[in-house]
Amino acid sequence: MAPSQRRRSIDSSSSSSEFSPNAHDQTQSKNHTDPLQGGGYGGSADARGHHEPPPPSYSPPSASTAQPGPQVPPSGYRIPLGTPGPPFPGTETTREAPFTDADGKSPVFIGSALMQDSVHPCKIVPKHQQPCYVSYAGREVVHQGRYDLLPFVPALMEFVPTSHGRVPPGRRPVKGGFEQGGTELYHAVAVMNGTKVPGKTGTHLGGCNIPYGGQEHVVRENYEILCWRF
Repeated sequence: MAPSQRRRSIDSSSSSSEFSPNAHDQTQSKNHTDPLQGGGYGGSADARGHHEPPPPSYSPPSASTAQPGPQVPPSGYRIPLGTPGPPFPGTETTREAPFTDADGKSPVFIGSALMQDSVHPCKIVPKHQQPCYVSYAGREVVHQGRYDLLPFVPALMEFVPTSHGRVPPGRRPVKGGFEQGGTELYHAVAVMNGTKVPGKTGTHLGGCNIPYGGQEHVVRENYEILCWRF
């Protein structure tokens, strides 16, 4: 399955509709404040700084359930972007990047790439004309289409050491996507040639898969998984 610019909605309230990089421009969120500004938990902001409804849950359709009350969804609040798309937003929207590229200074973000029938955790390198990369089918795939950046909020989330696809006991991983069959995927990071590279993990993968140097590399031990602090 190749990356696609369109995919089916995985929102339980609109499972038959489709999403594009501009899908969130249609309706502005109401009666919510921006969670990244220290207020309540509301919608995400798009690349132009508009506050929009949060993107669909990163669980397969059968697992989408309504939960009462204002709270952070299992996948966090995302900034919808796309390739092609508008200029990359500034740090007032994205927050500071959690990682840097091999040069030690270029920011690298974490996110999720929306593919035809799945959502995969990705690395986002804004200095590149095509900034979104996915480890997929043994390759480092340059993703074309919609992807959602996850602002890293240290007060809410942290990277936790693990190995062999395990979720650390007592911890709740940030949902980063799902396979075509519905198996959950999580954000992870592993060291490659001295550089921390964001990628994906899952209990079925037995390790951390990262996109690097044109290939998909599998790191079985001593990587980190992104978890909520609460």
